[in-house]
Amino acid sequence: MNARVDAIRNQLIATFDPTECQLTDDSAHHAGHAGAASGGGHYMLRIVSRHFEGQSRLNRHRLVYDSLQDLMHSEIHALAITALAPSEIQ
Repeated sequence: MNARVDAIRNQLIATFDPTECQLTDDSAHHAGHAGAASGGGHYMLRIVSRHFEGQSRLNRHRLVYDSLQDLMHSEIHALAITALAPSEIQ
Protein backbone atom coordinates (compact mmCIF):
# COMPACT_ATOMS: atom_id res chain seq x y z
CA MET A 1 0.00 0.00 0.00
CA ASN A 2 1.01 3.57 -0.39
CA ALA A 3 0.16 6.64 1.67
CA ARG A 4 -2.35 7.95 -0.87
CA VAL A 5 -4.30 4.67 -0.93
CA ASP A 6 -4.23 4.54 2.87
CA ALA A 7 -5.55 8.13 3.12
CA ILE A 8 -8.42 7.40 0.72
CA ARG A 9 -9.32 4.12 2.41
CA ASN A 10 -9.16 5.66 5.89
CA GLN A 11 -11.50 8.48 4.85
CA LEU A 12 -13.99 6.03 3.35
CA ILE A 13 -13.90 3.81 6.45
CA ALA A 14 -14.40 6.79 8.76
CA THR A 15 -17.34 8.04 6.72
CA PHE A 16 -19.19 4.85 5.78
CA ASP A 17 -18.12 2.18 8.30
CA PRO A 18 -18.19 -0.31 5.41
CA THR A 19 -18.38 -4.08 5.66
CA GLU A 20 -16.20 -4.18 2.55
CA CYS A 21 -13.82 -1.58 1.12
CA GLN A 22 -11.62 -2.66 -1.76
CA LEU A 23 -9.56 0.13 -3.29
CA THR A 24 -7.29 -0.65 -6.21
CA ASP A 25 -4.67 1.77 -7.51
CA ASP A 26 -4.96 1.54 -11.28
CA SER A 27 -2.63 4.48 -11.97
CA ALA A 28 0.10 2.41 -13.65
CA HIS A 29 -2.33 1.56 -16.46
CA HIS A 30 -2.80 5.27 -17.17
CA ALA A 31 0.85 6.35 -17.47
CA GLY A 32 1.13 9.21 -19.95
CA HIS A 33 -2.51 10.21 -19.43
CA ALA A 34 -3.14 13.88 -18.63
CA GLY A 35 -4.39 13.00 -15.15
CA ALA A 36 -1.21 11.07 -14.41
CA ALA A 37 0.85 14.11 -15.39
CA SER A 38 -0.98 16.25 -12.82
CA GLY A 39 -0.13 13.77 -10.08
CA GLY A 40 -3.64 12.51 -9.45
CA GLY A 41 -4.16 8.76 -9.34
CA HIS A 42 -6.69 6.45 -10.99
CA TYR A 43 -8.56 4.15 -8.61
CA MET A 44 -11.24 1.47 -8.61
CA LEU A 45 -13.44 1.22 -5.53
CA ARG A 46 -15.86 -1.44 -4.35
CA ILE A 47 -17.53 -0.44 -1.11
CA VAL A 48 -20.42 -2.02 0.79
CA SER A 49 -22.13 0.04 3.49
CA ARG A 50 -25.49 0.33 5.20
CA HIS A 51 -25.33 4.05 4.32
CA PHE A 52 -26.21 3.10 0.73
CA GLU A 53 -29.49 1.34 1.60
CA GLY A 54 -32.35 2.99 -0.27
CA GLN A 55 -30.00 5.31 -2.17
CA SER A 56 -29.87 5.57 -5.96
CA ARG A 57 -26.64 4.77 -7.76
CA LEU A 58 -26.15 8.46 -8.51
CA ASN A 59 -26.65 9.47 -4.88
CA ARG A 60 -24.24 6.75 -3.70
CA HIS A 61 -21.57 8.14 -6.02
CA ARG A 62 -22.25 11.66 -4.76
CA LEU A 63 -21.85 10.47 -1.17
CA VAL A 64 -18.49 8.88 -1.99
CA TYR A 65 -17.26 11.96 -3.90
CA ASP A 66 -18.41 14.24 -1.08
CA SER A 67 -16.53 12.16 1.48
CA LEU A 68 -13.34 12.44 -0.60
CA GLN A 69 -13.78 16.09 -1.54
CA ASP A 70 -10.46 17.14 0.00
CA LEU A 71 -8.61 14.56 -2.11
CA MET A 72 -10.45 15.04 -5.40
CA HIS A 73 -8.50 16.82 -8.14
CA SER A 74 -5.26 16.65 -6.17
CA GLU A 75 -4.70 13.07 -5.03
CA ILE A 76 -7.48 11.51 -7.13
CA HIS A 77 -7.89 12.11 -10.86
CA ALA A 78 -10.33 9.29 -11.60
CA LEU A 79 -12.40 7.02 -9.39
CA ALA A 80 -14.50 4.12 -10.68
CA ILE A 81 -17.08 3.37 -8.00
CA THR A 82 -19.13 0.30 -7.19
CA ALA A 83 -21.15 1.24 -4.09
CA LEU A 84 -23.51 -1.39 -2.71
CA ALA A 85 -25.83 -1.84 0.23
CA PRO A 86 -25.43 -5.01 2.33
CA SER A 87 -28.85 -6.22 1.12
CA GLU A 88 -27.48 -6.30 -2.43
CA ILE A 89 -24.69 -8.74 -1.63
CA GLN A 90 -25.44 -12.38 -2.31
